[in-house]
Amino acid sequence: MERGTTLFLKVAVFLIGITVLALCVFLLPWLANYTAEMYPEFAYLQYPILIGLYITAIPFFIALYQALKLLNYIDNNNAFSELSVKALKYIKYCAVTISILYVIGIIFLISQNASQPGIAVIGFTIIFTSAVIAVFTAVLQKLLKNALDIKSENDLTV
Repeated sequence: MERGTTLFLKVAVFLIGITVLALCVFLLPWLANYTAEMYPEFAYLQYPILIGLYITAIPFFIALYQALKLLNYIDNNNAFSELSVKALKYIKYCAVTISILYVIGIIFLISQNASQPGIAVIGFTIIFTSAVIAVFTAVLQKLLKNALDIKSENDLTV
């Protein structure tokens, strides 16, 4: 594989990480304060929601780091290795964790009678996207594991 392709993907992963970090540091606190001023009846939810969003950022950044490691394995011609399978496993776990945390968050908002349709749509979109990523990485992980098993069998027969 050409290095330009993986370089492009590394830059994209890096830019996504920087964007989400900037959102977490600058935009989310401002948005939480602005929303609390606009809707004072829901101001008590400001910090639990921020904490929940910051907690979901942790597996997101772990998954981005694993994606960078996977791209490095591809660059080093180690794409078909146990390390790649392990990186895909961690990405899958992170995606499942994000989905679960958002389900818990939506249930919390509904229990507080604070779920707005726009927020619910965003939450369900994130849940669906994370679930798709989890399934996709699980399939890739299984295919890669099968390829490694076949390679191992061929190495033993020769």
